[in-house]
Amino acid sequence: MNNATILVIDDESQIRKLLEITLESNGYKTAFASNAKEGLLFAANHPPDLILLDLGLPDDDGQNVLLHLREWYLNPIIIVSVKSAENEIVKALDNGANDYLTKPFRTQELLARIRTALRNLNGTSSEPIVIFDAITVDFSARIVKVNDEVLKLTVTEYSLLSLLIKNEGRVLTHQYILKEVWGPGYLDQTQYLRVFIAQLRKKIENDPNHPRYILTESGVGYRFNSG
Repeated sequence: MNNATILVIDDESQIRKLLEITLESNGYKTAFASNAKEGLLFAANHPPDLILLDLGLPDDDGQNVLLHLREWYLNPIIIVSVKSAENEIVKALDNGANDYLTKPFRTQELLARIRTALRNLNGTSSEPIVIFDAITVDFSARIVKVNDEVLKLTVTEYSLLSLLIKNEGRVLTHQYILKEVWGPGYLDQTQYLRVFIAQLRKKIENDPNHPRYILTESGVGYRFNSG
């Protein structure tokens, strides 16, 4: 999404300068806020296409800012924070973040995450037919093909794969997936989820032991990557 506007909410001046150079040299428009109050005010008056949000803000906890934003803001939010504890990452994702990167980060990885988030904003993940490499998914017909051969999937396997694809690039927590696919009574059945992920990988991955499409976010959940 060329010319997208990205709002950076971060109190570190060096990070803001780095992101300004990185983002603008890659064609993005930028806006900056050094605290929660400024960030929320700017987002409300000039809604950006994407927000990069730090959790360690001087005037409020970034998790609270995320919750406030998600009361009305529907576009992607990527957390960029030094906090790397699994519980902090899971909390942010459950609170509505699309993705999470820990500082220090690689700029090319950040740009890739931004591109994926903006691509999904444009609606590519909601297309009735999605094609990546040798795999075709027809959501309207509920058919998945690999090399033009119809793939035999159970109802649960299809629901799981569909959820992952429709949220391409977004880290989905174990609890979110379990709730969406199996229901709220299965929130602690992470082993159950791992079994189905393994089954899907055997069916769509060239090398299930080194997956290209269904990626594991250790201790957090899974991310779908179309390549």
